[in-house]
Amino acid sequence: MNIDFSNEANLPSRFGDFKIMAFKQQHKEHLAIYKEDMPQIPTVRIHSECLTGDAIGSLKCDCRDQLEYALSYIQEHGGMVLYLRQEGRDIGLLNKINAYALQDKGLNTIEANHQLGFSADERTYEIVTTILHHFNIEKIKLLTNNPHKMSSLEGIEIVERIPIVMKSNAHNEAYLKVKRDDMGHMI
Repeated sequence: MNIDFSNEANLPSRFGDFKIMAFKQQHKEHLAIYKEDMPQIPTVRIHSECLTGDAIGSLKCDCRDQLEYALSYIQEHGGMVLYLRQEGRDIGLLNKINAYALQDKGLNTIEANHQLGFSADERTYEIVTTILHHFNIEKIKLLTNNPHKMSSLEGIEIVERIPIVMKSNAHNEAYLKVKRDDMGHMI
């Protein structure tokens, strides 16, 4: 896998002081946001981009809550957040908004993706192993509810899964139920 990477830079944030690096994989640029003094077995959160949730604060998902929780957790315990540019479970922003429109008509998140010609989740995680190996990380504690992330990390030993469960709201209850009941998320 041909990957370009940036220099390391400081990233002071409202969650604490981090280091940051970018990793370019073809047309996608991913981020590693991490504490300088990482523990021997760091906690890692793999977070896929969600513009509507992360930046705008959409209540249709729990993405922003998970990202903010992860950054606070990493600040306190050490480790890293890998921010992957896989918008809308990697169907892209335009298709994600089309899926939202179908959801407004009564389809759930999986049905909407299928209606648009996509699988329930198009994301892949090969880049995660590449990034972790760049930092000489072989073992991690994974901050996730998603079993697919756990089974997709070849060459990385997951010594512990740390749940990341957020409160639901009236707008995302059905979405979280589909993640749990139909996608196997451990929430």
